[in-house]
Amino acid sequence: GFFQTLAMIPGVSRSAATIIGGMSQRLTRKTAAEFSFFLAVPTMFAAAGYKLMKNYAAINTDNISMLIIGNIIAFIVALLAIKSFITYLTKHGFKMFGYYRIIVGVAILVFLALGYDLTID
Repeated sequence: GFFQTLAMIPGVSRSAATIIGGMSQRLTRKTAAEFSFFLAVPTMFAAAGYKLMKNYAAINTDNISMLIIGNIIAFIVALLAIKSFITYLTKHGFKMFGYYRIIVGVAILVFLALGYDLTID
């Protein structure tokens, strides 16, 4: 729970925070990653439910079948992505993600030092 709240800080990955939190409690990388993704399920259901309620007027009998098919396909693809990610983490760990974050961070600092405006409107 504590590590999941760290994800409210801009730039902190929720999954990375919860995986690191799990590993700090002596879980294996694989178990921590699986637990992290299980933690995301209630949040994703809540977000999907919110969007459905917010866009309820746009849903009609003409497009309900496409909505259902799209959700089924998205669910299957998400399961495959999670399985692939956990397999990658089990074999390779977090080094590449760390390098990526360092490279992107340095690039952002260079752009800021050169005077670029990186704000997003």
